[in-house]
Amino acid sequence: MIRVENVSFKYKNSENKILDNLNFSVMDGEIIAIVGQNGSGKSTIGKLIAGIIKLKEGNIVIDDLNIRKNKKQKIIQDKVGIVFQNPENQIIFNNIYDEISFSLKGLEKTELEDRIQESLEQVGMLKYKNEDLYSLSLGQKQRIMIAEVLAKRPKYIIFDEPTTMIDSKGKEKIYKIIEKLKKEGYTIICITNLADEILIADRILILKNGKIVEEIKKEDLIEKAYVFRKFDIKEPTLLEILNSLKEKGIILDMKKFTINELVSKLKGKLKNEECN
Repeated sequence: MIRVENVSFKYKNSENKILDNLNFSVMDGEIIAIVGQNGSGKSTIGKLIAGIIKLKEGNIVIDDLNIRKNKKQKIIQDKVGIVFQNPENQIIFNNIYDEISFSLKGLEKTELEDRIQESLEQVGMLKYKNEDLYSLSLGQKQRIMIAEVLAKRPKYIIFDEPTTMIDSKGKEKIYKIIEKLKKEGYTIICITNLADEILIADRILILKNGKIVEEIKKEDLIEKAYVFRKFDIKEPTLLEILNSLKEKGIILDMKKFTINELVSKLKGKLKNEECN
């Protein structure tokens, strides 16, 4: 479990706080999405939890580890992995094997090989194990960056706008990876403004001016779709369609399905409507 308690943060040379007395929790095994306009502080939250920037006000507790009281950054990084927006900014080595193994320094050869193989299998990239990163598409590079995080076997993973720069096919593959990781027991924080990524989450936290102004559970998304418009966040197209179906008496339970399962169910319902 991650607890964010009374966290405020201000960048150097800035007069205003980017985060202002923030409080929320992330339960083990769930996916939360943090959404908000640019400058709302959502990426800052991810960097604070991952220990990339130093927390100075409030507390972040990861399991029994208080980040402010812990001086060993490696312990935090062992628990929390983070995947950023642009994979090309994260690449150190050209070769995929070298890239992943660099983050696993100190492991014995057998353990190293096992982790590399396992992580590449998790993202469907094992056949590229000995390829050069720069020969891959942007979406494939991002999947390698996810594998690099997974190889360290963290309990928590933060995805900071992971598909913003990737085409629609690449996005869909990463969504499937995130859904699969949830089923495997990972706890995930997805920082995003993309409508489809919002639908992956069990809970959505809307951030404005450094504060959480709304929390929506997955099962309440259809009823509360108007909240996204209220805070100038694009409403997922799927919610618009589900609301239209609801008006016709066709109701799909958001809580029971992943995004891909919902789309499949929706296609079936629409096909039946056309036949009738």
